[in-house]
Amino acid sequence: MEIFEAAREFVRAEARVVERRLFATVFEGADPAGVVDALRGYQNSDGGFGHGLEPDKRCPDSTALDVETAFDILLAAGARDDELVRRACDWLQSVATPEGAVSLASPVVEGYPRAEHIAEWTYVPGLNPTAGLVGRLYALGVEHPWRDQAEAWCLDALAKGFPDDAHAMHESMIFLEHSGERDLTKVREWLPKLSHYRADASDPSYGVTPLQFASTPDSPWRELFTDEQLQGHLDRLVADQQPDGGWAITWEPPSKAATLEYRGILTVHALLTLKSYARLPIN
Repeated sequence: MEIFEAAREFVRAEARVVERRLFATVFEGADPAGVVDALRGYQNSDGGFGHGLEPDKRCPDSTALDVETAFDILLAAGARDDELVRRACDWLQSVATPEGAVSLASPVVEGYPRAEHIAEWTYVPGLNPTAGLVGRLYALGVEHPWRDQAEAWCLDALAKGFPDDAHAMHESMIFLEHSGERDLTKVREWLPKLSHYRADASDPSYGVTPLQFASTPDSPWRELFTDEQLQGHLDRLVADQQPDGGWAITWEPPSKAATLEYRGILTVHALLTLKSYARLPIN
């Protein structure tokens, strides 16, 4: 079975409603309003998102990690609902530091099953996720007082130096893409210093890859990588498709349900990346 057909069957059989609606929007021409409707089920009365929208913690309370996931889904679908996004920003503002920084999660997750890496370090406000959230808001075209406050904090933090973790660097690069402060040479020189950066396509371990930094050929970060690098990672992405049509994860989620949910997310993301790089034949 071809890559796309096998992945479609996996999504239809195993993915959550929100990923199925996203798949239908991107690949089958469905109305993106259906994606927004699915996201509403994860939005709390405080405006934030929870209920395991990011599946590595099963907490119903709002976290910035879930807000970030919601923004990513909206962007992938090309969907707009400014009121939904502004309510999420109101929540971010309510939990931010006086300077505007937010943390990935908080101790509210401790009463529920969660992956081992969802620990105390995720309670510390930082560029991950503050910078990425600000960048995503620019991509969504939504203005909010928290965005402006957090942007100033991010600019100050990055003026002191880049982070040393690939996840935080990825968030920072999403921010820099929209801030006009891009220095390709400086970023290129910094990448090899990052922890959890998986530059080698033959490395099977967990990490952030060039395809995540430059998820589309027109990304402003595309110039950081050679054609050979990107093609190697695209080849690896194709090879990593599992016999059931989905893509596997390289960490331990908190439950069997979370495993399938994350596999659905990764499968749709893999298809989006392959499609953007013209590596996805669709009949």
